[in-house]
Amino acid sequence: MSVALAAAPVHAQLAPQPDLGLEAARRLADGALQACRSQGRAIAVAVLDRGGDVLVLQRDERVGTHNAEASRRKAYTALSTRRHTLGLARDAQAAPDARNLASMPELLLLGGGIPLLVQGRPAGAIGVAGGGASNDHACALAAVKAVPELDQIQ
Repeated sequence: MSVALAAAPVHAQLAPQPDLGLEAARRLADGALQACRSQGRAIAVAVLDRGGDVLVLQRDERVGTHNAEASRRKAYTALSTRRHTLGLARDAQAAPDARNLASMPELLLLGGGIPLLVQGRPAGAIGVAGGGASNDHACALAAVKAVPELDQIQ
C-alpha cells in the first residue's frame, strides 16, 4: 500500500491555493475606508493573506489606536473560522457551546471580519473596526464587492 502512495504524482495530492496579492489587499483596505467614510465613520482596517499574515493595516487618525489590533483580530477570526464575525458573534450569544470561542485568545467575536474566498477556497480575510459592529460588517462587505475575483458573501 505504501508503494502505491509513493508512486502517485505529487501534483495530484496538492490542491492549488489562491494567493491574495498586495494590490488586491490595498484595494480592499481602500474600499472599506471609503465605505465607512461615506457614512461619516472612522475605522481601522486589516487585510490578511491566507496564512494569517498582515498585508495591509490602515487606521484613520480619528479612530482609537486599539482598533488597529481589533481589525487584525477580526480578520484572523474570519480567516480561521471561515465565517464572517458578525454571524459568529450572534451564534456565540445564542448557543452555549459556541460561547467558548470567546475565550480563545486570538479570536474576536465582533462584527467586521469577512473571510476572503476564491471559488470557496480561503485567500485571506479583511477586518474592520471602530465604526460599530454592524457598520464594520457593512464596510467590509462593501470592500469585498469592489474585488470581483472574490466570492461574494452576504
